[in-house]
Amino acid sequence: MNTKKEYKYIGKSVPRIDADEKVTGQARYVSDISMPGMLHAKMLTSPVAHAKIKKIDTSKAKALDGVVAVLTGEELDYHVGLYLVDKRILARDKVRYQGEPVAAVAAETLEIAEKAIKLIEVEYELLKPLLDVEESFNEKENLIHPDLGNYSHLKAAFFPQPGTNICHVSKIRKGDIDKGFAEADVIVEREYNNPSVQHVPMETHGAIVQWGVSDKVMIYTSAQSPFTVRNLFCYTFKLPHQKVRVVVPYVGGGFGGKAGIHFEPLVGCLSRAAGGRPVKLIATREEEYNTLPCRCGLKFKIKTGLKKNGKITAQKLVLLWSAGAYADYAVNVTRASGYSAGGPYYYENLCTDSYTVYTNQVFGTAYRGFGHVELFWGLERHMDLCADKIGIDPYEFKKINLLKPDNTTATGEIVTDSSGSVRKCLDAVIKEINWSGHKTNEEKITEIKSGKVRGKGFAVLHKAPAMPTNTSSSCVIKMNENGSVILNVSATDYGNGTYTPLTQIIAEEMDIPLSKIHVAFETDTDRDPYDWQTVASRFMPMGGRAVINACNELKKKMSEVAAKVFECSQDDFIFEDEKIILKNNPEKFIPYEKLATGYVFPNGNAIGGPLIGVGVYIAEGLTNLDKETGQGLPAFNWTFGAHGVEVEVDVETGEFTVLKIASALDVGKVMNEASLKGQLIGGVVQGLGTAICERYVYSSDGRLLNKSFTDNKIPTAKDIPNVFVPIFIETPHDKGAYGSRGAAEHPMISVAPAIGNALKDALGIELTEMPIRFEDVWSAMQKEKTLVG
Repeated sequence: MNTKKEYKYIGKSVPRIDADEKVTGQARYVSDISMPGMLHAKMLTSPVAHAKIKKIDTSKAKALDGVVAVLTGEELDYHVGLYLVDKRILARDKVRYQGEPVAAVAAETLEIAEKAIKLIEVEYELLKPLLDVEESFNEKENLIHPDLGNYSHLKAAFFPQPGTNICHVSKIRKGDIDKGFAEADVIVEREYNNPSVQHVPMETHGAIVQWGVSDKVMIYTSAQSPFTVRNLFCYTFKLPHQKVRVVVPYVGGGFGGKAGIHFEPLVGCLSRAAGGRPVKLIATREEEYNTLPCRCGLKFKIKTGLKKNGKITAQKLVLLWSAGAYADYAVNVTRASGYSAGGPYYYENLCTDSYTVYTNQVFGTAYRGFGHVELFWGLERHMDLCADKIGIDPYEFKKINLLKPDNTTATGEIVTDSSGSVRKCLDAVIKEINWSGHKTNEEKITEIKSGKVRGKGFAVLHKAPAMPTNTSSSCVIKMNENGSVILNVSATDYGNGTYTPLTQIIAEEMDIPLSKIHVAFETDTDRDPYDWQTVASRFMPMGGRAVINACNELKKKMSEVAAKVFECSQDDFIFEDEKIILKNNPEKFIPYEKLATGYVFPNGNAIGGPLIGVGVYIAEGLTNLDKETGQGLPAFNWTFGAHGVEVEVDVETGEFTVLKIASALDVGKVMNEASLKGQLIGGVVQGLGTAICERYVYSSDGRLLNKSFTDNKIPTAKDIPNVFVPIFIETPHDKGAYGSRGAAEHPMISVAPAIGNALKDALGIELTEMPIRFEDVWSAMQKEKTLVG
């Protein structure tokens, strides 16, 4: 790794390498791909949330001209799953959420497929839907998955509870919780709630699959992780991995919703039923909302014991995660939020129970922040409440309790100087919003009379990559004849800009101009080396290390050849300006292009050969967590941060504007400043959507009522804060590339509680449910008689 303090490329604001293709429309997505003989697919989805399937009549659809294949769950005796294998390709015997696919058609045209779907008749026997997560948690008779005990699952990390609707439980036990509460002067309890929300990628899910001869399968898919798709596809159909090829072209956003596996098995089965013709399925926006996964809902109960001096003596947390109808990523969200549930605070006594609970709703999966957006809504609203109950400024309260070096985390990990500093992040946003303490009631009343009220609030955050202990990345760097290079990786750049800093690493390590470095955007499991998954904000520190290792191998091979040319040691060289140069005699050098395919001596003899560097990096030192106590080392690194906001509220309507948001993240090392600022601002706006407007709304019988942008709003330009202040703290991480940490998910976390705390400062109101709509603020104001009256 380059150890220079001043870098030529690292830390610079380099333009994104995919910009030209995207702005000109030349970038190729799954929907752009067409294959000879390709058919088009449509799904028939359930109109009810929970029911037995009594009968499906597909005869009319099969008789329609142009229909090539029709499938129902009866023809597909397969289970699919990520960590717990609980899902059918098409519903069989019963449906578990409204919007679940029950039949599918492949036809010559999309119009014929749409017509055929309407001809399929299904008879249902209705069952009681379970929509409330707490009701489902306590239910013992009405089981959404009666066969839960028979499903295969990853036994080292996930613990389903047969005979219940609980598909996983994660525990943390640290210290003596009863003793901690007994020592408290004050005990504070409250419940917080979060709804499910949609990922809303610009590009909906899509896949093209051709099930060819000898069970050779070709998959084009809009997915985050090609090797995960391949692995799960092979597991489902008991196919050898070498027979399945997965190609991921450009991807138009994912945010976790395109992690794991989704359409690919269904489209593959349609192709097989159609005699091996390729089949294409692209989700509509309504299907994106109502059939494909969303973010899990969360009901969160917190009980905190406090000394009058502000020290936390004990904290107990119970998290009920609504997985929806299937476990998917929800069980890992539960696991990750379980060991993160205390936040970046030090606890001598901590008890956490985090449950994944089936409900008859759209199933949940990974979503940017991986459970921490929901977790920190309750936690950081609660920390302000705790400070209020003992009469301490919330800033001082946090400073008393935040983690510092030599403290231990919830799982027993020792915090070190290289762990990063949440305190520096908090101090940075406090300074930026000029926090001086809460306003008095008299000050609030005076402002209310003027019609406009302002308030300030802040919230901290942390998150570690949620991943297996053996998570690994690899890459291949190939040098072309002119000394330029091509990088092949299998991490998917689905809009997060990952590939650009990878080129900066190569440029820095090899001293090659950025213009001579190309990253192959289309990832291909037949061509590209293995990578675990593009999730968890882990690729920059880990994949970056793999790229550095590949550069080192490339330089080692070049040194071996140059040492033979100059008859010296392999350690006698430096790499500058696209040349390998003899240290003690700078006039002796070899241009990279002379080594690219093999060095040729004047007499024609050749040595070396084509230059290829392979880089590998695997997470080291991680452990599984103890099933009963949650103790262990789950985190490759922690990224800490904080947000500070200022809001203005119209006291007549409850409408509020976020005037300013300052966001600080300890990123370890800024790799590309412009890209990082873009990620931060984009994440804050996405967090703002979660905070103020986004949510799933269900009818009493389990129908999703708002499955379009008409009724399920996302932020627009008018919602964007007037002022963004991005702040980056650089405390180098000892394992990350150049000291870097992941920061793609983190800007979204804690935006909502910072706003909630600011509204409390402005009006004295307490909000415990997301989203915070204008009408919620107005209603809360009416309850605060001392202020409004």
